[in-house]
Amino acid sequence: MHEAARRGDMATRNDVARLAGVSVAVVSYVLNNKSFVKEETRRKVLAAMEELGYTPNLTARSLKTRRSGQLAVLTNFIGNPFEAGILLHLEEAARWKGYMIAYRSYDPDREPELLAQLAGRVDGIILLGQSLAEATLASFRKKEIPLVSVMSPGQPCSHIHTVDLDWTAAYRQVAAELVRLGHRHIAYMGHGCPSGPLYPRMGAFAAAVREAEAAAAVTLRCDWLALAVEGRYESAREHLLKLAAEPGFTALVCANDLTAIGACSACRERGWTVPGRLSIVSSENILMVSETHPPIATLDYPRQKAAHQAMELLIRLIEEPGHKEASGSGEAEAGAVAEEIRLPATFIPRSSLAQAPQVP
Repeated sequence: MHEAARRGDMATRNDVARLAGVSVAVVSYVLNNKSFVKEETRRKVLAAMEELGYTPNLTARSLKTRRSGQLAVLTNFIGNPFEAGILLHLEEAARWKGYMIAYRSYDPDREPELLAQLAGRVDGIILLGQSLAEATLASFRKKEIPLVSVMSPGQPCSHIHTVDLDWTAAYRQVAAELVRLGHRHIAYMGHGCPSGPLYPRMGAFAAAVREAEAAAAVTLRCDWLALAVEGRYESAREHLLKLAAEPGFTALVCANDLTAIGACSACRERGWTVPGRLSIVSSENILMVSETHPPIATLDYPRQKAAHQAMELLIRLIEEPGHKEASGSGEAEAGAVAEEIRLPATFIPRSSLAQAPQVP
């Protein structure tokens, strides 16, 4: 244990510098999130701060930088294990950069209040699975509060910086594997509404299947359900009962993992084996889908990478004045380009996916 910590004294920047083996100036660079500090050096300094229990004077830093050191994340999905995983990685990335995160539950009916609640209190905002109205976006731009969207539909890339999976490329892997296994009648199951975070996935899957049609006669049926989070399992059962009347469908692709788990449960109730009667593929890779019976094939969404890239982008927008958001008119401001980061996915085949059965 360091001498200052053992004595119970309040640690100083000098103590942090000595423990990390750097100069006091480097400690200041880390605290002020200077981009030129090497990541290895940054981690040494942050580790020393943690060991010493060093807490920077945020009030003094705020007065100097004119920043609060606070970021907001707007989401409605804290209870969902997939989004919760992204939130944890966002918090981790923010902490390494010297910022704190405040989570805000998003209510579209109270959207006009957002500016009053957040202006002057946060340096930037991450939208997790949420879309803001044009008027709200314009208000935040006027106040020069940068925003980055993660997995948020309905936000044109000319309006706002975005980070998400490349869903069309991801679903190409799924479509190709289904075709290879002989599946020709495929259904798609999701939940939400056109403004929800999962809606674009259906369009991406449809595009991927259209490409696969060049190689094989694949019939796609896109069934989209507007399900509440609490009703996903029951709706999946009802939906599967309706699909049972459709002749010949042998594969079900689900927009997310919780929907796929509900579909597997519905198959068991109906007496269908997975994958003997129906192959099921999902789209996120939360821990539960590897532990179901059978384990569910899925696309792995790189949650940590998405969170860290979103945080890097947001902090760059905050700390480098040359990076601005694009204008609400759809035309980028002078010298400004809204970034669209599309991440690759890995397809993980598991026991829920097999050769298509012969179904009349």
